[in-house]
Amino acid sequence: MFPILGPEEIDRVRRFGEIKRFEAGDVLAESGKVGAGFIIILSGNVEVTQRDQAGRRNRIVTHGPGSFMGELAQLSGRPALVDAYAKTAVEALVIAPQKLRSLLIAEADLGERIMRALILRRVGLLETGRGGPVIVGAADNSDVLRLENFLSRNGHPHLRLDPVSDPDAKALIERLHIEPAALPIVLCPGGQLLQNPSEMKLARCIGLVGPIDPARVYDVAIVGAGPAGMAAAVYAASEGLSVLVLDCRSFGGQAGASARIENYLGFPTGITGMALMARAFNQAQKFGAEFSIPTQVVGLETREGGGFTLLLADNERVNTHSVVIASGVRYRRLGIDRVSEFEGSSVHYWASPLEGKLCAQNEVVLVGAGNSAGQATVYLASQAAKVWLLARGGDIASSMSQYLVDRIRGLANVEVVTGAEVTSLEGDDGVLDAISWRTASGEVVRRNIRHLFLFIGADPETGWLSGSGVGLDAKGFVLTGTDVRDGCNSLETSVPGVFAIGDVRAGSIKRVAAGVGEGAQVVAALHAFLASAKTTSAAI
Repeated sequence: MFPILGPEEIDRVRRFGEIKRFEAGDVLAESGKVGAGFIIILSGNVEVTQRDQAGRRNRIVTHGPGSFMGELAQLSGRPALVDAYAKTAVEALVIAPQKLRSLLIAEADLGERIMRALILRRVGLLETGRGGPVIVGAADNSDVLRLENFLSRNGHPHLRLDPVSDPDAKALIERLHIEPAALPIVLCPGGQLLQNPSEMKLARCIGLVGPIDPARVYDVAIVGAGPAGMAAAVYAASEGLSVLVLDCRSFGGQAGASARIENYLGFPTGITGMALMARAFNQAQKFGAEFSIPTQVVGLETREGGGFTLLLADNERVNTHSVVIASGVRYRRLGIDRVSEFEGSSVHYWASPLEGKLCAQNEVVLVGAGNSAGQATVYLASQAAKVWLLARGGDIASSMSQYLVDRIRGLANVEVVTGAEVTSLEGDDGVLDAISWRTASGEVVRRNIRHLFLFIGADPETGWLSGSGVGLDAKGFVLTGTDVRDGCNSLETSVPGVFAIGDVRAGSIKRVAAGVGEGAQVVAALHAFLASAKTTSAAI
């Protein structure tokens, strides 16, 4: 986490930065503010600290000659998550984010050591939760859960304080005269106070997203940051294309919410979806891909003279020479009354550690029979007293990988009920009290259960393509290749220069590895299209 660079190593990277001098007491980094970049200490000492929920400063490390300051925020030019000041007079080599990315690529061995340290430092911040925003509210509040999920799935540190049990949180809301009904509130590192913010408002407050340059034209804009979109970003950026990735929720897509993926090539012991997608996110940033998350794309227009414009929900626009549709699918809702009343607090569409804590030592119901349902069942069984797995079909083995079926059958606290269908939900104030379901025999079972997990399939996220000219099949999936016209590239849509990959594409294999493969494959098609477009433009 804190390697020391030798004189020869420092000499190798001097060309990427500039020498700066600081007096004792000078601030080199301030939590919530964008800093100068990645800083290698040449002489002197720098103390790095974190503020806790009460504003007290806690020392993390003191950097001396050969040490370097920074974590993943410095890779993308985002606000710092820690504070740092010069304890003595300091001379340092300051490397801007763009130059840091160049360093990581040009100096492979040294870049690997630096990248590993940056990642480990972010992991350390995530484990303590400090350096990011503080959410004040109860753990089972649906909006608290929404905000915590957003920050967790975007790999951003945060703390949650319950005013019922935490004296600092209680003192804060009393000092600000905030009624319990007005919770949650969020205190950002820069001092701003937000009351039950949207994900976008919170993201702007902590510097996750910024304004998009309307004058810039990207080589490719990728809509969706799931496995397919992330793979396209990594390969396109590594091959020199200017890339912007947009997603309305977080990086990782549905795969990012998987508790454990055990059949992905190269990970014999399995890997969490979040860990896999976080690696891809860091890798894409290393090669220079830009991200705008959360940003909702609401429309696609073709520009006169060539290229495309993406219309965003906040009235911003993205101009690009080509587009990759990787928007995936949205979770399907259960077709019974009152589901929306309990979403967020009692009805869940993924099973992360946050949901695991909520249902610890309680019974839960999970509906579904695919791999996502199987992975969630295995995870929840390690947290809950009992998991009722309801499958509408006759045998989960017909739709779930065998290794998951075998594991579920070996779990004493999982009961599989086939031919079952949820019939009603009971509860008040957004909290479930009981769930009823009908079995294959017609018997209605009612149990006092507060948490329901739904993994019943998904529908394509293609509403934003309305009026764009991109052809869809009867179910709303994007048509590509020969389904569009003879001689069309296998991943190209009915609009030349617009490609579709991953789950959103009609006929695609709904697997993480398949999405990654299409993400890599589409880059060759992008190069061919962009070269053809340049030739056509030159001829005109």
